[in-house]
Amino acid sequence: MNRKFTAVSFILTVILWTAGVVMPHGAWAHCEIPCGIYDDGARIQMMLEDATTIEKSMQQATELSGKTPVNYNQLVRWINNKELHADKIQHTTAQYFMTQRIALDAKDYDKKLAALHQILVYAMKCKQTMDLENVAKLRGAIKTFSDLYLGHTHEKE
Repeated sequence: MNRKFTAVSFILTVILWTAGVVMPHGAWAHCEIPCGIYDDGARIQMMLEDATTIEKSMQQATELSGKTPVNYNQLVRWINNKELHADKIQHTTAQYFMTQRIALDAKDYDKKLAALHQILVYAMKCKQTMDLENVAKLRGAIKTFSDLYLGHTHEKE
């Protein structure tokens, strides 16, 4: 009986080990290495789209808060939407660009890092306030980073 148990344990161990080595891990998530499947320019465009959504959310929430009676359900939904899109910008900034794309030895590392920090700060300020000036500053920081990171401007000269 003892030999049978040992043989079964050995076989199960081999099967589990093989499955662990051969089977793909984390198929539900993307690894944190720059594998080249993402489009950095598209990520920046998504951040700008999120900024536009924040701006519209602020405008709608401000408009709704001035009405009588206040439609608190819609007001909360617009504020939550503003928060969500600011979070998305912060996530893309920190988790994608700062963690995976900006190498310590990158050209203009300090300038890129400063621009990314500004994006994080202005996204935070968009969460804290309804001041549309923070959205303008957020867009400016995203554009500054885009110009540094992608190496060109999109303005006509």
